[in-house]
Amino acid sequence: MTAPRILEVRTRILKANDELARSMRREFERLGVLVVNLVSSPGTGKTTFLQDTLARFVRQGVPVAAVVGDLETDNDARRLAASGAPVRQIMTHGMCHLEADMVQQHLSGWDLGSLHYLFIENVGNLVCPTSWDLGESVRLALLSVTEGEDKPLKYPGLFNTADLAALTKLDLAEACEFNRELARDNIDAVRPGMRIIETSAKTGAGMEEWMAFLAERRQSLLASAGART
Repeated sequence: MTAPRILEVRTRILKANDELARSMRREFERLGVLVVNLVSSPGTGKTTFLQDTLARFVRQGVPVAAVVGDLETDNDARRLAASGAPVRQIMTHGMCHLEADMVQQHLSGWDLGSLHYLFIENVGNLVCPTSWDLGESVRLALLSVTEGEDKPLKYPGLFNTADLAALTKLDLAEACEFNRELARDNIDAVRPGMRIIETSAKTGAGMEEWMAFLAERRQSLLASAGART
């Protein structure tokens, strides 16, 4: 009798999360803020990737901010803050994902209307975050060359719910004997036609393409929001 009860409670929690996330998304869109949720396993390099992204926006004078989730410590928040962007840390104390109410609480006091972009660095996990909508407009799945080409096949849920995939640490591809074409084929097998960007935050490869993608998506968001008003 325990399993059905657990399932019922989980369903209610997810429904409440989804309702809040939809409300947050409408508000973000109304304010013209493109919200990006970064999801990957630990060690993929998403903090370095995000730090580079934030620093590029800061240098351009584009208003940007980030929240970052970890089980413990504010190490990543301090690293990201070195970019010059405002950053807040969410410590989940053992929870393997972020939820919409956690994000909402940590945005309190920020002038969201002044931002063009808000980034959410999710807890490092390929499974749990996939079920939790955070009100984002873009979900980015990151896969590093150090993880192997088969991760999309092993964890299809993440890639099925993502809008874009980034291959990271491409500067290490040769040393890791990483087969880029096989990785791309595996992503395409799970999510046919999804855009894939090959990147290296260390060398800067692919980062201009990533920045252009973000600019395009924000323009689409503004155009869509304008059409509804």
